Amino acid sequence: MFPILTFSQESNLGAWYAYTGSKKIDSLFNWHHEVQFRNYNAVGDLEQLLLRTGIGYNLSENNNNVLLGYAYILSQNYVDVTDEKVDVNEHRIFQQFITKQNFNFLSLQHRYRFEQRFIESDFRLRFRYFLSVNIPLGISIASEKPLYATAYNEIFLNTEETIFDRNRLYGAFGYRFNEAFRVELGYMNQFLQNGSRDQIMVMTFLNF
Repeated sequence: MFPILTFSQESNLGAWYAYTGSKKIDSLFNWHHEVQFRNYNAVGDLEQLLLRTGIGYNLSENNNNVLLGYAYILSQNYVDVTDEKVDVNEHRIFQQFITKQNFNFLSLQHRYRFEQRFIESDFRLRFRYFLSVNIPLGISIASEKPLYATAYNEIFLNTEETIFDRNRLYGAFGYRFNEAFRVELGYMNQFLQNGSRDQIMVMTFLNF
């Protein structure tokens, strides 16, 4: 579980709690799964519940992976400036391709994701492109160098008249406990159609 502290229009301080993981089935297949519980405040004021899962296939060892997935999203949106909320249910099918590259000490990751979104009685399509860079830091701890810096940018594009949906820019420092488990502390700016949000993020990654 990890909290993501957020600053939003509805509250000066919010939080995201999430579990994310990847299970290796065999040398070719993997199972991706995650749960995100997002609050307008620290706890008790649900903004969004997201459940996402999928089965991935390795095109080449450790570098190229395609995945077919499904997500369920429950959003509780405030009505104008009132204290009333409305529930919005979304079922999402998505396909993605991840490719990784190494250049000396730099590690790059590209993720291309195409989403088919069933939002109540509405149907929408969205494309997402994610680019991240990982740089190990030369700080030794117990003969290891587990510290690193990372950054990513992800853009969301609709297929409708309003093409731009949002853009996320993120930077962080991370600590790798072992090959399976790492944590990051970072900052993200999410630029939306009608404004932006700044977020302090604490993220946990687990592969097993």
